[in-house]
Amino acid sequence: MSPAFAKVFPSLPKNHESISYMTLNFAANFLGLDSAATPFGLKAMQSLQELNEDKDKASDAQIMFMCLHAAGLTLIPTSIIGYRAAENAANPADVMLPCIITSFVGTIAAFLLVGVKQKISFKSVSLLATLMGLIGAIIGLLFYVNTLDLIGKNFFTSNLSGVLLLLIIGFTLVFSFIHEKKFTAHKTTMFDTFVVGANNGLKTGVMIFPYVMGMLVAISLLRNSGLFEIISHGISFVFSHLGVAKEITDSLPVAILRPFSSGGSRGFMIDAMRTFGPDSFAGRLSCIFQCSAETTFYVIAVYFGSVSIKNTRYTLGMMLLVDLICVITGVLVATWFFGLK
Repeated sequence: MSPAFAKVFPSLPKNHESISYMTLNFAANFLGLDSAATPFGLKAMQSLQELNEDKDKASDAQIMFMCLHAAGLTLIPTSIIGYRAAENAANPADVMLPCIITSFVGTIAAFLLVGVKQKISFKSVSLLATLMGLIGAIIGLLFYVNTLDLIGKNFFTSNLSGVLLLLIIGFTLVFSFIHEKKFTAHKTTMFDTFVVGANNGLKTGVMIFPYVMGMLVAISLLRNSGLFEIISHGISFVFSHLGVAKEITDSLPVAILRPFSSGGSRGFMIDAMRTFGPDSFAGRLSCIFQCSAETTFYVIAVYFGSVSIKNTRYTLGMMLLVDLICVITGVLVATWFFGLK
């Protein structure tokens, strides 16, 4: 992934360590491991801050990283599959492809929107090839899945998730052993390096605790006051009178709360599956919303707070726009895959 990242962040020096941290951050998101992605994201922001000339204002590279982060790019939504399995879904992995497609569309939209804003050159052959390849893969998946019946879709998604997970684990192990000499050159081993990483993760948790606590207290006050419920019910009421299907409005609380709190939106997602059923349209769409967007306000508070940036420029507006694109795409893809009764 690193060569593609170098094209996305033209202002960064070649082989700068921040590219590695951002790559690891997105790799963790690929596997649906939100918590594991946070330490890498924080290290990336710290590394990018070293290159930032105005320490109080977000740089172009930091904004691009944050906005790409907004789509929650996912390859294997492990946590979502786990929650669906716990709710006894017939095929817990049947939302996997909709999650992948929605998050990829959001990521591509984020790159194009921020790229135009930052006047990034799209003339790079490798960058265009990667972008067109991703778009082509998404379109190809949509058309292929559209040719399958419901049984075929379930069979394809359940087997795809298992095969991808095995391939990623196998590739990681083989790649590590092939490059074991790099560990030896630094007089360490893979396991010792892992232990050092775990120790650094603990230190990172302590460092960001004040920012996390402040955001969680604010979100808890809003949730317990009933404000989120009032807003979500109000929006659902408006959409229902605009002719939007009830199955969609039943899922909107997850989409509304997702930018504020992952835990809060997860609660709404589980509630939707228990109320309407994990295999209902509302239950599936709630899972797609949860998987294909980011906790925008939380991420901005923690990531920018960790490097003391006060002026985030257009980051918030762009991330919320990407969240909206993910919501619209999620509805369209869910309708394509599962249909509205």
